[in-house]
Amino acid sequence: MAWPVLLLARELDLGGSERQMTEIAKTLDRSRFSPHVGCFRPQGIRSAELAAAGVPIVHFPVDSFTSFGALGEAWKLGSYILQNKIRLVHTFDYPLTLFAVPLARWTTRAVVVSSQRSHRSLIPHKYRRWIRMTDHIAQAIVVNCEFVRRHLQNNEGVPESRIRLCYNGVDLDEFAPGETPRDALTIGVVCALRPEKDVKTLIEAFVRVRRSGLRLLIVGSGSMLGELRGLAEASGLGSDCTFVPATAMVAQWLRAIDIFVLPSRSEALSNSLLEAMACGCCPVASRVGGNTELIRHGENGMLFEAGNVDQLGNILGTLLERRVLREQLAARARSTAEQFSTDASTQRMEEIYTELIDAAER
Repeated sequence: MAWPVLLLARELDLGGSERQMTEIAKTLDRSRFSPHVGCFRPQGIRSAELAAAGVPIVHFPVDSFTSFGALGEAWKLGSYILQNKIRLVHTFDYPLTLFAVPLARWTTRAVVVSSQRSHRSLIPHKYRRWIRMTDHIAQAIVVNCEFVRRHLQNNEGVPESRIRLCYNGVDLDEFAPGETPRDALTIGVVCALRPEKDVKTLIEAFVRVRRSGLRLLIVGSGSMLGELRGLAEASGLGSDCTFVPATAMVAQWLRAIDIFVLPSRSEALSNSLLEAMACGCCPVASRVGGNTELIRHGENGMLFEAGNVDQLGNILGTLLERRVLREQLAARARSTAEQFSTDASTQRMEEIYTELIDAAER
């Protein structure tokens, strides 16, 4: 009989963790696992995907951890785990880790697994000490790159034996190279417009290489949108810089980009970088976090020091002048992305779940 497993994330919309959780839930081997998904906010494009795949979704409407309503939802979660004989609970982001890990571990017999998918500095300060407590409660913590594994071991004191590595996966059919009609060479990025993504550095570097027939495309939404629009305006970019709100049509926009730049100051294993590589973009990324696990400088992309506008400008100038190099890097980047398929990621997660459930049953 298949093991029922419950995967949890705050919402079911456009975020990277939500995408990875959804892909795992959709592609788990149904002869071995029966996936369920739970969330605080069920609205979003992932709900339809999960429903189409026959994955049941349970809603825990929690807006505040300190409300009476949260206590009721905690009771509901515990009851759901027991009634559905859930064998393993896996949280994919810090809000659900805080909510579900202690309850599931202390009130049920389910195996409890958390996730760390970014540097801990990106978690709001008031929650970090509580997240560190869950490190001692969960039976395992899944990370999405070696960088986060080292961060947990060296900076957070998590024993190596408690950490499991499962790289993000990309749908190689959805994210594939394709011909997109265009009238200009395009440098671009698809990401959440938050401070740590440092799109400001990309705009400043673009100003230095700006020329006729070149445009900048920024796809995403977030708290930095107004400031970035203001910078583009003040730099006189006008129609050479296009902003597009966050969208589910990510692959379509990536195919419109020739040189994809991820200028983050903090990154784990970036879904957007991996997807851009799969779509045949020539990738350029800051030398931080898991970016160096995807890109080998000068072989399948280019790396620059985070925040270094001069260095990024020089790299962009070189790629603009050397079309053959640009195309070679893009082709090798696609080959690299093929090693990070959704199937490979799901297979690794199945190995983790099987190991932990077997250990608990023994």
